[in-house]
Amino acid sequence: MTSHQNTQTMKPATAAKKLGVYLEATPADFREGAVSRAELNELQANPPQWLQELRRNGPHPRPVVAAKLGVSIAGLARAGVTEPLTTEQIEALKKEGPEWLERERATQAEVRKEAERIKKKNAERQA
Repeated sequence: MTSHQNTQTMKPATAAKKLGVYLEATPADFREGAVSRAELNELQANPPQWLQELRRNGPHPRPVVAAKLGVSIAGLARAGVTEPLTTEQIEALKKEGPEWLERERATQAEVRKEAERIKKKNAERQA
């Protein structure tokens, strides 16, 4: 019995998610074909100019926007931020410091604090 090594591929949307970039902003040849695991590893190890530019300036997908603003994805949705934002737009929001952003950051801080408390409590239980 022989074992055949099949090349594992993924959809462009999955690869874009793993790379942390907004799919619609990627080049057409990236969006139109499957991406192999080896190609993904190569993109991560040696990002081409277009990938470096997207990571630097955006537009960024919601998880990246949320992380850069220090809020949750749900917090973005509650604030009505549904479109991808560029780095410039994110920085402008940080400078403006709108009320919703401060509220969502406080909520996120409480969530993290509670998660840490539960983690500590579970660790004590295990000991």
